[in-house]
Amino acid sequence: MINKKTVTLLPLHHLGNLQIAIKFLYKLEIANDLNLLPNITWSKTHNCYYSPYSISHKQMLFSFFNDRGYFVDYKKIQFLQPQKNKARPDYYEVDKDKLSAADKKNLWKYVSYLRGKRYSESTVKTYYHFALMLVAYIEKPIDTLAFRDYELFLEKLITKRNYSISSHRQCISALKHFTDLFTDEPLEKELISLRPKRSKQLPTVLSRNEVLRILQVTKNLKHRAVLGLIYSSGLRIGELLSLKLNEIDIDRKQLFIKSGKGRKDRTVILAESILPLLFNYLNTYAPKELFVEGQNGNPYSAESIRSFLRKSCKEAQILKRVTPHTLRHSFATHMLEDGVDLRYIQTLLGHSKPETTMIYTHVTQRDLMNIQSPLDRVVNQLKGKTQNHTKVGLSGNI
Repeated sequence: MINKKTVTLLPLHHLGNLQIAIKFLYKLEIANDLNLLPNITWSKTHNCYYSPYSISHKQMLFSFFNDRGYFVDYKKIQFLQPQKNKARPDYYEVDKDKLSAADKKNLWKYVSYLRGKRYSESTVKTYYHFALMLVAYIEKPIDTLAFRDYELFLEKLITKRNYSISSHRQCISALKHFTDLFTDEPLEKELISLRPKRSKQLPTVLSRNEVLRILQVTKNLKHRAVLGLIYSSGLRIGELLSLKLNEIDIDRKQLFIKSGKGRKDRTVILAESILPLLFNYLNTYAPKELFVEGQNGNPYSAESIRSFLRKSCKEAQILKRVTPHTLRHSFATHMLEDGVDLRYIQTLLGHSKPETTMIYTHVTQRDLMNIQSPLDRVVNQLKGKTQNHTKVGLSGNI
């Protein structure tokens, strides 16, 4: 219960934007004064006043309540920064009807070449897309393309249209195979020299309490079972969607992941605590073959999972950008914090290289939380020198 002389400022997602929720024990005179401030609105949905999130609005609210003798609890928004929208790539649309018969024939030849190398259909589709863009953009016969043509394609199309670093790297791989097939002298070394370095961004990770809050606010039984299984077993979204009922081993508390990324089979753990939820879900929905099915037994949609996860995050007032893969990142990080050997985590995640799993050593908090700030150290030293338990603070004399 909120103290009668306390006002609490909280993060609030409302009307598609980040707001500051204002909660206090209602007093008519305070409410009347609050209504005189700019950009203050009452929400019937959330039963509170709110203001658009900004540093200036936060300072205005603090001064308003502080001047009236309230203690202002704003720790949950103290260091909050609204997320910046990433620039979206300006995708290049290809009119396939304008391609020559020779270009179409060569593109299908390229697809056949990739399938002959036993690449996954997802990889074939991605590489074909980049080859299609190249042929449409250059507007020259394939056998006349020079290295400079590939450079111009990357400079004018991939880079200027804001494709991501990972897409840029995939494009280089697609072009390398393209030149292997259609060029007498392959340009592998030259093209690899154009490949940008892989981004070293740390993955977003949820705390354990945030994961629990997401599951608790997810009221739909199927949705809660899906999110719970992704986190508890560290699954990729594609692995969850293709998981069959006969690949769930309740007795051994394991899941068998068939043909995961890189066509690798593996076995992952099944949490004891999720079993009641799974039994409830399976008895209620009675799926026939796949663990999660859409209407009429059709495959479930990945976008549907992303959609209800976003909704659950808003309900849980989590402001991080959360995707199904964030749950997998959180699974790995929490296991590392619990002291599980990195080699076992690599096996559970299905990573081919230990370097991929090593990224989680940069986000784990197990050791970082034991490091003392030099500010704490000097304050504690001063406390030890004072007598009669004199208070040591940062805002006044000792």
